[in-house]
Amino acid sequence: MIPAAKILKSNGIDGDLLVGELEVDIQEINSGEPVYVYFDGLPVPFFVDSFTPRGRSRAIIHITDVNSLEDAEELVGREIFLDAEFEDGDEEDFTGWTLYNGETLVGTVSGLIDIPGNPCLEIGDALVPLHEDLIREADASRKVLVMDLPDGLV
Repeated sequence: MIPAAKILKSNGIDGDLLVGELEVDIQEINSGEPVYVYFDGLPVPFFVDSFTPRGRSRAIIHITDVNSLEDAEELVGREIFLDAEFEDGDEEDFTGWTLYNGETLVGTVSGLIDIPGNPCLEIGDALVPLHEDLIREADASRKVLVMDLPDGLV
């Protein structure tokens, strides 16, 4: 999951939400794919029913099953996430990025080995599986990738 936006406040009484602090292109939130909000540590999928841009960095959205002010208020302050699954031709190869396993430095990514169904990051002589379930954080501005790798992998 990658952070996409933050729910800033409710908007009206019908469950509309003002989102901002966008981490992605605002139109990606309205792509027809589900967006996710974490509850009790688990991502819960929602679909965007309506989307009205408010400038370049904000939008009013209405998401499925949020139909009242009370429902909307429960979401205020939470982040909206997008699925980090890469589409063909849209993969980031992470070359030159610094890879961490939690807080521990693993090394610098020297390339992406595109094994069908199992892409791997190349770090020196080692290969690390690139799977969305292992990615904890990807910061493109700092070129830092933080993963939660199984014990003994690196």
